[in-house]
Amino acid sequence: MLNNGTKQQIRQIHQQLKQQLPNYQPRPTQNKLIAEIANIVAGKYDRHDRIGLIEAGTGTGKSLAYLLGTLPYALSQKKIVVIATATVALQEQLINKDLPFFRQHSGLEFDYSLVKGRQRYACIERLQQLIQQPTLFSQDAPDAHQQALLQRLLDAWQQRSWLGDRDTLPEPVTDELWYSLQADAHYCSKTQRRHLHCPFHLARAEISNAQVLVVNHSLLLSDLLNGGAVLPEPAETLYVIDEAHHLASCGRELLSASAQLTENGPWLVKLRKTLTQLQAVLPDTALRDCMRLDDAVSDFNVALKPIQRSVQEFLPSWFSSKQQTEYRFKHAALPKLWQQQAEVLAQAGQKATNLCDKLLTELQQKLSENSKIPKLWYTLLQELAYARQRFEQQQALWQLLQQAQKEPAWQARWLQRRADTDLLFMHASPLAAGLQLEQLLFSQAFAVILCSATLTALNSFDYAKKELGLNAHTGLQCLQVDSPFAYQQQAEILLPKTRCEPTDSAFTAELVRLLPHYLNTPAGSLVLFASYWQMQEVATELRKQGFTLLVQGEASRQALLQLHADRVNGDNASILFGTQSFSEGLDLPGKLLTNLVITKLPFAVPTSPLEEALSEAITARGGNAFLQLSIPAAAKKLVQSCGRLLRQEQDEGRIVILDRRLVSKTYGKAMLDALPPFRRNIEY
Repeated sequence: MLNNGTKQQIRQIHQQLKQQLPNYQPRPTQNKLIAEIANIVAGKYDRHDRIGLIEAGTGTGKSLAYLLGTLPYALSQKKIVVIATATVALQEQLINKDLPFFRQHSGLEFDYSLVKGRQRYACIERLQQLIQQPTLFSQDAPDAHQQALLQRLLDAWQQRSWLGDRDTLPEPVTDELWYSLQADAHYCSKTQRRHLHCPFHLARAEISNAQVLVVNHSLLLSDLLNGGAVLPEPAETLYVIDEAHHLASCGRELLSASAQLTENGPWLVKLRKTLTQLQAVLPDTALRDCMRLDDAVSDFNVALKPIQRSVQEFLPSWFSSKQQTEYRFKHAALPKLWQQQAEVLAQAGQKATNLCDKLLTELQQKLSENSKIPKLWYTLLQELAYARQRFEQQQALWQLLQQAQKEPAWQARWLQRRADTDLLFMHASPLAAGLQLEQLLFSQAFAVILCSATLTALNSFDYAKKELGLNAHTGLQCLQVDSPFAYQQQAEILLPKTRCEPTDSAFTAELVRLLPHYLNTPAGSLVLFASYWQMQEVATELRKQGFTLLVQGEASRQALLQLHADRVNGDNASILFGTQSFSEGLDLPGKLLTNLVITKLPFAVPTSPLEEALSEAITARGGNAFLQLSIPAAAKKLVQSCGRLLRQEQDEGRIVILDRRLVSKTYGKAMLDALPPFRRNIEY
């Protein structure tokens, strides 16, 4: 329970913060958020289930609310606050704006740190060696331009004008060049003195002194899966999961696995050659592990051979045309031989992974003992690390595939074929991650606050509770806080009359006819399409009519947004065309967006193997996949899309929806009623 001292402290800090905010407007909804979050984490509602599921509309000031609702109590109880976000933009806002402001004006003493994955950091040792020996990590040496860039990066690091991570690079670096620079668990070992001051290890050292850690969802969940190698124990942690509508899908991705099914011979043969070379480099004590790994390679190869032979038998029936690139196993049912071999392959993959780890440790020790390192040693380290990664992928895949599936299956399993080749990859994914989220996070954490602007579907938390695995938590508190925006006065939704619905083949032509009527505004317009193909078709036709358009894919997202802002701020009209990825995380305040056009309700077409498997499982249970899956998901996405229009309290504008199914279908009214209370103008 919150004691009177902590309550008074929260009120006092809130007053101090309000005085420092320019043009502050009182927000009763924010006050409610702060109070409810503080009560949840303090155990007022349930001492064991300190979990809150909170939907806070745009403009409620939820970042400040959850900082104020959690930090005073966490510091008093000596708990760590971990804030997890889905986007880099929100992480940067927290680290560069919200947390510095809060610490400066709250009077609370705390340190905070941004925690990123190892691959976001450069290894300075590798950077120096790449400058000295350009072909050390690759056969292709960096060209003169890249060599000059590498030297500038090293200078920037030494002058402390670059933090050594990818997000603060002073100038762009290609993916390929970054890969040769990035920190790696096998190259950049903390046991080697020359790596102690690499950016990654310096960043990790900051964690131990911080009371607030900012991470992304993937790092949070992977750390929980790996037993907490980076973040503090869940029992000592108060979690704030912002943008929580992404958490379930992120968990499902991390619990998935994929690996190459065919043509594994080349890398296995290469590994055996590497083992022969390792025997000449490593001490005699490591020879036994080299031999054991050679045996494990044989065991794995023997177990995989029958499956590879059977692929040739099934291939013609699974892939009926050259254009087909995916084949899904209905109800996750594999050929009997594959099911029998799965456990053997999982065990062989695990054994090989463990032995690779032991040999990598031996080789790292060898590297740390020598100041001058032959290029061969780095090559061996690279080959061994690559083989370890391949075995780890195989082990994870076959571990999933060995689990029996009954109808309805709880996994999706499919093959993917590279175009114009016989190279096959096998994929396996759980249909839901709720059980694992419950076991790893919700049942272990001191407290969890999950918040987002879109957590409900059709005004209900039921979909989110099921997806996240929260149905068994009786102490769970659900709270829906409306935006303070005056939607009725500030914006309207317009549903024009159309000649056909989006399911009609003539709908693209209908968009070409209709859109010119709704793109004549003097400021910023955004048109959202459900398909990339349709966007391009419409853009081509409208350009013929003289429209100047900024189209997603024709330049980087950042470049398009900058061009858009330059045009609007120069008192010119600007029209952005984008697909669903532009419906979330896009912030265009003021006159940058006054006219939002949604061409089609954002129903996901169940063409991906995972979506097909989800629909299949619901149908097998006697449910209706369209009602239970498609409509709630589309309703959430529609709310997100409409959320692009009003970003500040003074914003105004119009939303045009060109999909008449909102009024012609029975589910349309529920979707329309789930939107903020804009004025409605429905043409009949």
